Amino acid sequence: MLRDFWVGDFSFYQVAGGPYGEEPAVRSGGPLLAILGFLVFPFIWSIPEALVTAELATTFPGNGGFVIWAHEAFGPFWGSLMGFWKFLSGVINLASYPVLCIDYLKLVIPVLSSGFPRYVAILMSTMMLSFLNYTGLSIVGYTSVILGVISLCPFIAMSLISIPSIDPVRWFSLGEKGVKKDWRLFFNTLFWNLNFWDNASTLAGEVESPQKTFPKALFSAGILIQLVFGKTD
Repeated sequence: MLRDFWVGDFSFYQVAGGPYGEEPAVRSGGPLLAILGFLVFPFIWSIPEALVTAELATTFPGNGGFVIWAHEAFGPFWGSLMGFWKFLSGVINLASYPVLCIDYLKLVIPVLSSGFPRYVAILMSTMMLSFLNYTGLSIVGYTSVILGVISLCPFIAMSLISIPSIDPVRWFSLGEKGVKKDWRLFFNTLFWNLNFWDNASTLAGEVESPQKTFPKALFSAGILIQLVFGKTD
């Protein structure tokens, strides 16, 4: 059975792009609007979605998650349709992550920038992640915790190193003068980084004491997400 720290870490990974996912918001709206967006948007969208997820996941503690909700509310047809839509969106969404991973690696391994080596690297990363998922939920849980620590450590180190160079005046900047704000990119970035709380419901059947675990896990994930975005913006 999964403990609350596993569920919280899973929720963080499902919802937050982390420090890697916030650059477009700063670029499109400026530092001030990006900071305000990541501080305010969770109260408008993320927290209500997390509360709904916690309530329904504890009411229907099964691994079907939102499919069970749709089935109970509207019948089997809409439940199955919900499952298909979510599967389709997941395939499209998850296909981008191996590419994003290689895009970061190519900064230190230039040979991965293009051509056959890039295709091989994307294929290998996809196969490795697929195999990891087939090994079982417990291993995925442990791996996500380890990857979470590894991915956040550099940003913690950089935050500590940058303390002497902090200039609060930069936080109030609206971006470069004369540059038009890209509101579509700004709000899409906020939504993409702070959405998908309902995905945590798909492991409700594996969680020990979901009535207690889900509220605590979702709350801790929400706080962690705001801290991560706030510190790195």
